[in-house]
Amino acid sequence: MKIGVLSLHGGVIEHLNHIRNLGADAVEVKEENDLNELNGIILPGGESTTMGLLLRERGILNPLKQRILNGLPVWGTCAGMILLAKEIENDFRNHLQVMNIKVRRNAYGSQLDSFVCSYRIEKVTNEEIPLIFIRAPYIVETGREVDVIFEIDGKIVAARERNMLATSFHPELSSSLEFHRYFLNMCKEYF
Repeated sequence: MKIGVLSLHGGVIEHLNHIRNLGADAVEVKEENDLNELNGIILPGGESTTMGLLLRERGILNPLKQRILNGLPVWGTCAGMILLAKEIENDFRNHLQVMNIKVRRNAYGSQLDSFVCSYRIEKVTNEEIPLIFIRAPYIVETGREVDVIFEIDGKIVAARERNMLATSFHPELSSSLEFHRYFLNMCKEYF
């Protein structure tokens, strides 16, 4: 199985390491040709505006969007969630617009408001895992086909729509491989 990690900006190496630790092939995606032969792609955390700009400058935005719409499994963490969203509540910019969610950027506040908590997410694992939030967004609205995976205090922080997964938090920054394992299993459903 070959999993790409968008490698234009943000937390790339941690995702690559987690995927490799689970025995899959992990590759960096920096240009359109890197999208070939992927079984899934991860859009990492970082700064969504910068990532959107780089996707456009490198000519990857539309080819990536088409691959996702054609069934390529994708997982957006934090800024990656924003890239996937059809609507961003507090920003006029939109990016891939493929997942039927409305997201609030920096919903938990500034860098100083970052936090870590632990929960058991039944749809992902039976064990408690750390959830790391850094200037995190959350989902404020979902379409009918979106499956809410997890909420904290009534705020949606993980969701899935068909081949698309989005999390507000950063599983790659913890030692837990559970969310990456969940994504790999999701990729197997499509290939």
